[in-house]
Amino acid sequence: MTAESAKAFEALEGQARDLVALFGRAGYEFVAPAILQPAGVFLDQIGEQVRARSYVFSDLAGEELCLRPDLTVPVSRLYLERHPRAGEEARYCYNGPAFRFQPLGPSTMHPREFRQAGVECFGASDKAAADVEVLLLAAEAVRSAGLSDFRLCFGDIALFYALIDALNLPERWRLKLRHYFWRPPSFHALLDKLAKGERIAPNGLVTALCKTLAVKSQAEAEDVVSTYLQAEGIPVAGNRTLREIAARLLDQTADLYADTLPKEVATVIDYYLAVSAQPREAVEQIAMIARGAGLDIDDAIVVFARRCDLLEGAGVDLAAATLSTEFGRKLEYYSGFVFQIEALGMGETEPVAGGGRYDNLLTALGAPCAVPAVGSAIHTERLLAAVGRASS
Repeated sequence: MTAESAKAFEALEGQARDLVALFGRAGYEFVAPAILQPAGVFLDQIGEQVRARSYVFSDLAGEELCLRPDLTVPVSRLYLERHPRAGEEARYCYNGPAFRFQPLGPSTMHPREFRQAGVECFGASDKAAADVEVLLLAAEAVRSAGLSDFRLCFGDIALFYALIDALNLPERWRLKLRHYFWRPPSFHALLDKLAKGERIAPNGLVTALCKTLAVKSQAEAEDVVSTYLQAEGIPVAGNRTLREIAARLLDQTADLYADTLPKEVATVIDYYLAVSAQPREAVEQIAMIARGAGLDIDDAIVVFARRCDLLEGAGVDLAAATLSTEFGRKLEYYSGFVFQIEALGMGETEPVAGGGRYDNLLTALGAPCAVPAVGSAIHTERLLAAVGRASS
């Protein structure tokens, strides 16, 4: 370790101690979940973008493990270990490393090993109040570290889901659009094809294989895929099992024969996803789009408006914030309000903090009932860099 990196390490450790102390004063208990996580449980919940960047391996006993790519899932598992009936309210904070492959190469802002300091709130019945509590705590944390000049960017996946659910479209495309929301380029490519009445076909080789899978069951599809891979000498590698590969091919097969999407429906979705403005103004635009299309998404709009009221009541200047309907962060377990804190001079792909609501995650991890949950994580290396930049 060089003198400079030792100095940076000490600065990060000091910053982390201060952040965790602040979280503790706010009523969040410090926890330290394991770095090694069971890969199957973890990777099923985080989505395609982060899944493809996770470090996965098998130990000598044959158990498939991963280095945690974030800490929300490990802390959620810890909550369920302590509260298997999932009926208790709990607040936890943490600080520790996470790991993600960086396809463009590691850098100061995008290292393969990075630290997160954050909070998770489970079981709070007033969801809007809990959302605001976590956002305010994240903002207070970055301010306490010395970053006073930053932007707030909001999104709301629940608003998007409400729009999709209200539209008259085939259930297959409703589910598909929900799934692709997390990857804007792929989402818009899919929407454009559907609006033009084009079939969603994979490449020629995969299309030929898909056609052999028409009307096949999952078990039959696995046999077909296994035979094909063996004949071609292709090993099953990476993060996907034979079952997952067959399921994906069956899904692509169904795309080939599904009904197309009405063009007017695609137009409404495009209008909605073009909204990016101050939160109050953005909500008015969303309501106008919904009314124009004859859609009732009033409940979701009322929930967002109440959250805005609470934020303004707590002193947040919403006129300086942005609500972007296309913003959803990269982790697919989010299901409602999401946010990130961006330092001036750093891009939207380099937020110093972010978080949101993930009410469906704990059920997927085995909770016997739904658990309201919201959290936030601070990328402490970026926060340290942003503070240094602001003071220089």
